Amino acid sequence: MRINEKHTIKNPFSRRKFIFQVSRWGVGSIVLSTMTSLVSCGGTTSTEKADENKMKQKEGKKLGVALVGLGGYSGGQLAPALQETEHCYLAGIVTGSPDKIDEWKNKYKIPEGNIYDYENFDTIKDNPAIDIVYVVLPNSMHAEYTIRAAKAGKHVICEKPMAVTVEDCDRMISACKDAGKMLSIGYRLHFEPYNREMMRLGQEKVYGEIKKMVGENGMGSAGGWRLDKELAGGGPLMDVGIYCIQAMRYVTGMEPIAVSAKEGKKTQPDKYKEVEESLIWQMEFPGNLIAECKTSYSEGMNLLRAEAVNGWFELSPAYGYGGIQGETSEGKMDFEDVNQQALQMDDFAIAVKEERDTPVPGEMGKQDVKILQAIYRAMQTGERIEIT
Repeated sequence: MRINEKHTIKNPFSRRKFIFQVSRWGVGSIVLSTMTSLVSCGGTTSTEKADENKMKQKEGKKLGVALVGLGGYSGGQLAPALQETEHCYLAGIVTGSPDKIDEWKNKYKIPEGNIYDYENFDTIKDNPAIDIVYVVLPNSMHAEYTIRAAKAGKHVICEKPMAVTVEDCDRMISACKDAGKMLSIGYRLHFEPYNREMMRLGQEKVYGEIKKMVGENGMGSAGGWRLDKELAGGGPLMDVGIYCIQAMRYVTGMEPIAVSAKEGKKTQPDKYKEVEESLIWQMEFPGNLIAECKTSYSEGMNLLRAEAVNGWFELSPAYGYGGIQGETSEGKMDFEDVNQQALQMDDFAIAVKEERDTPVPGEMGKQDVKILQAIYRAMQTGERIEIT
């Protein structure tokens, strides 16, 4: 847990587990303490007892989550994570693949009445067992199903990128606000301890002003809808490059003011005829801070690095579902590996129950989409694009 004697890092997720417990019974404990005081003064009113019981029921209830889209991320990460969550559970599924239904229904004990397809999805409004809809579909479908979920009276988590246009983001935010429902984006790394430590080191300027940032995220291959521009909105920038954009924002605590970009050479032009195969870009931040970034569908890479006046700090690998490693100019970081998706979904469930803001709201997702679109304009025109 410790970098050195000077900089001691305590794992925030030991505390987070405690916070989850407190969120479950802490309010009730406060009420109980208040009741004890009232009893000593002559008793508690029936109204106060009713309010207390309602509070306990609200805090103790696990919220039902329906996954919309049963691809690799839902099956490999989200559904297993929902077996570990304390404040929400896998209550339903929405799929266009009938052949997947029996496997999911049997594996996760999902009631027949909580299984939907894309045709009858809107009837989910009549199902009180579903509190949250998690949209895990190709990028261009995020807006439609977020809006439909909100109109059905459900809170929404939408996978990144939030949408393929800023206009779609605005429609999603408005739909959730109009329905009085919360919207969160699936930025799991905000709940991961190594990335949270990068946020702390950067935003608190532990090593002084940051002078340079480096972000790299790529994988060796891609296929399916990710190569269809209409569905994906773009290539690796939309898929894995967005992690670098997010990281630059949350490490610095600032927003970029301009970008420039250049598309990489297409080694397989037939395969990547609709989207970029690779891309390098620069993000300019206030104070002459430059972030150098790159992404690819033909090269594996995974790095987040900050160079400051009095030292450096980095994660390598930085963006995976586990196995993240960190180091600073003073030594290694040491945090426990956590289930990022479980922490992310539990935090949203707590936010819904406590009626507090989510730390990863739709507005955050919209800003990323704005930056993504600016990078693509810079790539297409060869010009420096200011972000307003």
